[in-house]
Amino acid sequence: MRRHVRQWLILFIVGLVVSGVTAFPLELELRLGAAVLHAGWSPFPQIAPDLVMWVDRVHAALVDTYGRYPFMAYGTDWLAFAHLVIAVAFIGPLRDPVRNVWVIQFGMIACVGVVPLALIAGGIRGIPLGWQLLDMSFGVIGIIPLVVVYRLIRRIEQAQAALPVL
Repeated sequence: MRRHVRQWLILFIVGLVVSGVTAFPLELELRLGAAVLHAGWSPFPQIAPDLVMWVDRVHAALVDTYGRYPFMAYGTDWLAFAHLVIAVAFIGPLRDPVRNVWVIQFGMIACVGVVPLALIAGGIRGIPLGWQLLDMSFGVIGIIPLVVVYRLIRRIEQAQAALPVL
């Protein structure tokens, strides 16, 4: 069971690290994404024109904002850093899952919180519903390994409680 806990937690930690690291080079990522969407071989302008327009709009806004106000990127730098710090917190359950089950509970609460945040803040900020759904998917998908880990930890606790005390 502990091996499965470790595997699921490593998957979750890698997801947090990737999310964090990819929040640093947003302008580059959007430039590359827009280039792919507009490539001659890309079907996206025909099958998802709203997606292409949204990526173009966000890219243009980011280029404009970073060009005139480069300090605004500092906000997404902190977002990236937060993902990395949260990933570090999950090292505790890797080392001692039973004692650090609270970190798993914290992570599940955070995943649930993604949904109302995406709906409320996304609506206020004019984010298209499809993009809000994509953002919500991080919480919905992220909670899956945490629920599995939480259940495995509870089974480990029960197995430890059944052991005779010497």
